[in-house]
Amino acid sequence: MQKLAALLLTIFLTGCAFPGVYKINVQQGNILSQEDLAKLSEGMTRDQVHSVLGTPIMRNPIDASREYYIYTFQRRGGDIKEQRVIVYYDQDQYSHYEANLLEKTPAY
Repeated sequence: MQKLAALLLTIFLTGCAFPGVYKINVQQGNILSQEDLAKLSEGMTRDQVHSVLGTPIMRNPIDASREYYIYTFQRRGGDIKEQRVIVYYDQDQYSHYEANLLEKTPAY
């Protein structure tokens, strides 16, 4: 019985931290650069902004004057790096944006 318990415990612990397990890089969202944001100009319609930046990852269901472009990257199970861009509209026309961009996009 002790040998069986020791074997099961060993198998359980090895499955949790086996050194040969490959962890993949995980990236999600919209990759945006300062060059992409520079293409925006005040007064653009939503469709024009979407053609430049792509479809936003999240829309605010309560306040339609904001759209969120979020990008996250996690290298092999490590820390998650995030960049966030919020695009503001005034009566469905582009007004301005707030950006917290990563210095270098880790996916490249």
